Amino acid sequence: MQIHPTIAGLRAALAANPTARVAFVPTMGNLHDGHISLMRQAREHADIVVASIFVNRLQFGPNEDFDKYPRTFQNDCARLTQAGVDHLFAPDEKEMYPEPQRYHVEPNPAHTDILDGAARPGHFRGMATVVLKLFNIVQPQVALFGKKDYQQLMIITNMVREFALPIEIIRGETSRADDGLALSSRNGYLTPEQRAEAPRLQRQLKWIRERINAGEHDFLRLETEAVAELAAHGWQPDYISIRRRSDLHPPKDAADGPLVVLGAAKLGATRLIDNLEI
Repeated sequence: MQIHPTIAGLRAALAANPTARVAFVPTMGNLHDGHISLMRQAREHADIVVASIFVNRLQFGPNEDFDKYPRTFQNDCARLTQAGVDHLFAPDEKEMYPEPQRYHVEPNPAHTDILDGAARPGHFRGMATVVLKLFNIVQPQVALFGKKDYQQLMIITNMVREFALPIEIIRGETSRADDGLALSSRNGYLTPEQRAEAPRLQRQLKWIRERINAGEHDFLRLETEAVAELAAHGWQPDYISIRRRSDLHPPKDAADGPLVVLGAAKLGATRLIDNLEI
């Protein structure tokens, strides 16, 4: 695997194979099995696989975990090499932002001011800006993102479509631990006791999915009971919400689908998110 700290270096390496089909998997590092699954999927769609590692300051709020976000570069490189990645783009902040970023992608507020966007103002603006910049640097034909960050995936998909970017977005299924917890770089923040409790979030989402599939149509009751169950076990829920997959707005009824149920809650100081399509 070739490691490129500069845009020019990556572009020169990719230019050596101008007809090759390129798949791209952007990450912030501290890689887990979910990331590696995307890397291996990428090989199925392209001749060359490019990954990136960049902790993007623009998508962190002033009181969020940018400074303590885990950085495990050497271990990440070993895992990427083993997964068969061809090129790693690993810029520092000066390379990505040689001057203050004054131009930004402003996603549709109807898609950013809800769910995670309501809890993290400005997050999706920073995310979309860096993803568009990375797309322009790598110029892939295919890019892969996991379904765990469902709202992020919707915004990226819409951005690619509305800007007519020649990129196919591949949606990777959420990778989970044996007990159902969605894999996340932030899971490492959990204490042993919190880690044992953490699968409850997914269990509540599964319970809602089962009730809807059994014919339950009182969505508000299901959401309220699931939030109460988390709160009763020490969680600080942001939301558990049943939404349309297409725009993540509340459905008019059970037929206004297809649907997805999403949840976000803090366990101690760690914020966990998850979702299940219905």
